[in-house]
Amino acid sequence: MHWFNKLPHTKRAVNGFEWMLWKRLPLITWTGTFLPLAMLALVYLLHGESPEPSTARWLLMMAYIAVGVILFHWSMVITLAVGCLIVMAMKGPAYVADGYLLPHSDQPRKIFETIAEAKAHRPFTF
Repeated sequence: MHWFNKLPHTKRAVNGFEWMLWKRLPLITWTGTFLPLAMLALVYLLHGESPEPSTARWLLMMAYIAVGVILFHWSMVITLAVGCLIVMAMKGPAYVADGYLLPHSDQPRKIFETIAEAKAHRPFTF
């Protein structure tokens, strides 16, 4: 069984924005994770060791917001990675898919095709 039969004389398309973005995804991921954590650390450093209860609640809310921003960022990075993979796969070489004549046409034949004709039109039969 031949799953991936490339069409002759087909090549990959020219690399585009998807490869540039794919190569930068680790940097984008680490930057988007580090910045909210750095801001959260800065907020905690500015408010001292034992804050008032209202300030402690606000600090906890900032921690929740930072975690939410990080999780949202990670989900966007995963979405970008999937999009890049799809574009890379679609720009790849062309493959044979159902390379045979249809049994019907605008002008149907009077007789059915012979076995030799069927083999000539369907080289990748199972």
